[in-house]
Amino acid sequence: MELRYHPHMSYRGDPSWPPAWTRPGGQDSKHPEGEIGILKDVLQPNVLPMDRCFIVIDYDGDEYVGALLFDDKSFCRWVFKFLQAHCGESIQDIGGLDLSHTF
Repeated sequence: MELRYHPHMSYRGDPSWPPAWTRPGGQDSKHPEGEIGILKDVLQPNVLPMDRCFIVIDYDGDEYVGALLFDDKSFCRWVFKFLQAHCGESIQDIGGLDLSHTF
C-alpha cells in the first residue's frame, strides 16, 4: 500500500496526502497543488493533541508548508519519523513508497 493511499493517512474521513501548500510569510501567485517539490523538513508542534505534522518543501525555488492531520496519533508519530528519513526526496516519490508493513 502506497503512502498516498494508506487508510491511516487521513483526518475525519478526508485524505491528508498531499497537503494543501501555503507559502509562509507571504502571498503567492503560483498556488501549487498536488505531489510537488522536494521534501526539506518535517516539523511536529509541541502542543496537544499530537495529531499533526508539518512538511516543508522546495518547489520552483520557493518554500512551501503543508499540514498533515491524522485521526491516529501513533500513526502520526510514525509518519513524522518516516518522513524525516526521506528529506531530500520528491514528494511524488515519497507518496509512492510502500507502507504495507504498517498494517
